[in-house]
Amino acid sequence: MSKLLGLRCRECGTEYELQATHVCEMCFGPLDVVYDQAALKKVVTRDRIEQGPKSMWRYRDLLPIEDSVPVVTLGEGMTPLVKADRLGAELGLRNLYLKNDSMNPTNSFKDRVVSVAISWARAHGFETIACASTGNLANAVAAYAVRAGLECFVFIPDDLEAGKVASIGVFDPNVVAVRGNYDEVNRLCSQLVESTPWAFCNINIRPFYAEGSKTLTFRLAARPCTTPSPRTRPSGCCRSSPTRSPGRSPSATRPTART
Repeated sequence: MSKLLGLRCRECGTEYELQATHVCEMCFGPLDVVYDQAALKKVVTRDRIEQGPKSMWRYRDLLPIEDSVPVVTLGEGMTPLVKADRLGAELGLRNLYLKNDSMNPTNSFKDRVVSVAISWARAHGFETIACASTGNLANAVAAYAVRAGLECFVFIPDDLEAGKVASIGVFDPNVVAVRGNYDEVNRLCSQLVESTPWAFCNINIRPFYAEGSKTLTFRLAARPCTTPSPRTRPSGCCRSSPTRSPGRSPSATRPTART
C-alpha cells in the first residue's frame, strides 16, 4: 500500500494526483506532498530509522519515494553539528550549534533536495533533469544527474561568476547561459516546463524536491542532547509560493529563514 496520497494546495486545500506539477490551478498556491499518516505510524520507529543507511535515506519512510524505488544517492546527509562557542558568545548563546552541510557531496544542503527530486523523477520515467540556478543547485543537479544516468540541463544567468561555472562544468551538463538575472532565468524555465518533457527540480517537481530539506530537522530531532532551540534552517528550499499569485506583492513570495 502506498504511503503517498497525492498533492494538496497549501492555500485552498485542492487535491491532485501525484504528478509533476507544483502550482494549484484554482488559486496558484504551492502544492505539498500528502502522506498516509496512519500507515506511517505503523512502520516508523526510532529503531527502524537508526538501523537505516548512514545517510539521509535512513528517513526514507518519511520521504516521497516508495520502498520499491532505487534512490539516487551520493551519501548525502549525516553532516556534523559543530559547536560554535565564539559565535555563541557574541550572540549570548551558550549552546549554539551549526549544521555543517558543506560536508555534503557537492558542498551544500542542495544535495538533500536534489537526491529526492531526481530519485522521484527517474522513477516516473523522466530522462532529462534540469534547473534554474545561480550556483549550488546547478552543481548538485549536474552531479546527481550523472549518478542517475540522466541528461542534464542547467540554466544560469550569463554573468554568473567564472568559478561557479567551472565547478558546474566538472560534471559536464548542458549549461545554458541566459541573458538576465535569476528571476528571468527561472521565468524561462517555467515556460520550458510547458514545452519539454523534462523534470525541473525547482519548478514542476518542486513538491518532491522540497521534501528533502526535512531531513535536516529529522537529524536534529534524533539528537536531543544537542538540538538547538530555536532552530534555524537554510532558506533556499523554504516553501514560499513558487509563482506569484494575483494581488501578492513580491515580498509575499520571497523565501525567508525559518526558526
